[in-house]
Amino acid sequence: MANSPQSKKRARQNERRNAVNKARRSRIRTFLRKVEEAIASGDQDAAKVALQAAQPEVMRGVTKGVMHKKTASRKISRLSSRVKALAA
Repeated sequence: MANSPQSKKRARQNERRNAVNKARRSRIRTFLRKVEEAIASGDQDAAKVALQAAQPEVMRGVTKGVMHKKTASRKISRLSSRVKALAA
């Protein structure tokens, strides 16, 4: 348990940051899920629109420190290649 005033404050800050990061991560996953659902339905137009909406959200997660840059790039790359493959 936190004893010093500094460690108590740190614990409070960590709780708040944890809540913010959890919400942000959940929001990113929702955007990614929408892309997955559009790909599963086979609708390329909807998948493109969903991907374009998801990209800035994922990269925002990178700038906020929720996700690593290469993880985000990999996710976007794999999704975009799957959306592109729907045309064939």
